Amino acid sequence: MKTLKLTAFLTLLLFATSQIYSQNRDLETEKETVLEVMKSYKDALQNLTTEGTFELFTKDSKVFESGGVEGTYSHYIEHHLGPELGHFKSFTFSDYEIDVQVDAPYAFTTETYIYTIVLNPDDKGNSRTIKKKGVATSILKKIDGKWKIIKTHSSSRNIK
Repeated sequence: MKTLKLTAFLTLLLFATSQIYSQNRDLETEKETVLEVMKSYKDALQNLTTEGTFELFTKDSKVFESGGVEGTYSHYIEHHLGPELGHFKSFTFSDYEIDVQVDAPYAFTTETYIYTIVLNPDDKGNSRTIKKKGVATSILKKIDGKWKIIKTHSSSRNIK
């Protein structure tokens, strides 16, 4: 009888442990996929392009930047970021860190970084560099098997 109880207990323990391991592995896979989405967006900005970024956002996404409501990502690109990128010689991130929390079907990210923008030279050949400390939070949702950004908010401040 004791052997039967011990066997049943060990079987149950093994099953529970394997379930927890499987869930943790799945969670890590989801986190990695979310990280890939956020990296794709960051890399596009550093390459001064929006190519391939529209698929990272939902059509009804919301973008907020430094106290402003920018509208959907499409609107943000058309009326704000898109035109700005044409004035940049370079846009780089440093001291970049990201935290990802997945609570399916949602994921939440917090990014901290320093960004440096070097503007194209003006008519007199003068260029200007902007360097700021920034933070961004994003909410992603898994839709049809793909993580998409539904809301993002970024802000920055001068470096002291």
